[in-house]
Amino acid sequence: MILEMKVPSPGESIKEVEIATWLVKDGDYVEKDQAIAEVDSDKATLELPAEMSGVITLKAEEGDTVAVGAVVCLIDTDAAKPAGSAPAAPAAEAPKAEAPKAEVKAEAPKAAPAPAAAPSYAAGTPSPAARKILDEKNIAPATVSGTGKGGRITKDDAVNAVPSMGTPTGGSRGTERTKLSMLRRKVAERLVSAKNETAMLTTFNEVNMTPINQIRNEYKDAFKAKHGGLGLGFMSFFTKAVTRALQLYPDVNSMMDGDYKIAYDFADISIAVSGPKGLMVPVVRNAELLTFRGIEAEIKRLALRARDGQITVDDMTGGTFTITNGGVFGSMLSTPIINPPQSGILGMHNIIERPIAVNGKVEIHPMMYVALSYDHRIIDGRESVGFLVAVKEALENPVELLMNGDAKRALEL
Repeated sequence: MILEMKVPSPGESIKEVEIATWLVKDGDYVEKDQAIAEVDSDKATLELPAEMSGVITLKAEEGDTVAVGAVVCLIDTDAAKPAGSAPAAPAAEAPKAEAPKAEVKAEAPKAAPAPAAAPSYAAGTPSPAARKILDEKNIAPATVSGTGKGGRITKDDAVNAVPSMGTPTGGSRGTERTKLSMLRRKVAERLVSAKNETAMLTTFNEVNMTPINQIRNEYKDAFKAKHGGLGLGFMSFFTKAVTRALQLYPDVNSMMDGDYKIAYDFADISIAVSGPKGLMVPVVRNAELLTFRGIEAEIKRLALRARDGQITVDDMTGGTFTITNGGVFGSMLSTPIINPPQSGILGMHNIIERPIAVNGKVEIHPMMYVALSYDHRIIDGRESVGFLVAVKEALENPVELLMNGDAKRALEL
């Protein structure tokens, strides 16, 4: 029986996917539930498992965009599983069969000393579509070799054309052209959309991290021992501070929907993480209800899934506010871009010891700059600045404002 394998739907809003990588070759024998391909959607990279055992015939190439429900391969379920060494014999003899072809190719140039054809009037002339692309790239047609009839510059020639990099003076000057994954293209589209379609502003503040460092230094070993190796990081403190501030300033936890504002009485916090396939933004659901342990456990679970390429569309769907931490890469200050359709994003940065004035004296403390980018269409300056100040106050007084005066109880120790 020939089984048609179709692209399953990764999510309600996803209509097409891209074949990122085939993990098997045409004609291979595959086992049921074996991963045969990685497919990119605009939200995540997912594995495609074989529905039955048999010999596979590929019907799509790597890089092809296929609709959800389209047939991407066939599996012959009646085919017998080959012996382990059987496929190796034909492969070893393949070079012998192709040796004459190599000789033919070698002789072909000898028969070619025919007089060069006169240049065609079309040589070096771009087609209308090619001219438009070359103009956008600011590339002169004279610098492009046409592969079309009579030397005409085709659309593909224009697409593959690379602007001049000047006169080389030595050293390696290799280039590589690779297609962006569907996920990366979608991220790029959303980032440009956020810049063009929102009235985005950024406000800044700084946080004295001494109180949090003191709590972590005092309790992190006990926290790790009590909760099965779970670390007490900064993200749980920031998530708790954000959920508290969202309750004080609910406009920051809302979204634009045409002429309406949608406000949420829950805090689904998107956490930006860097994965092997690019930026991922999984969501911690109802973060306002989670303890420090619960937040740390959920962030660790989502980060591991993103790192291992196992993140799902559902893991990244929704979210009412985003936290991003450029500090892990050494960023001191940045203006994070809103994650639409959300209206706000908090940017964390690296911690640097700096002198500050404390009660009329100069002291050195670990300081972090924080940034809130927000959509000014729905969030006014009072709410945005008040929100960031509320985050700062909670982080600088965590026992009182985030732990109800009892750090050990809040950490479930």
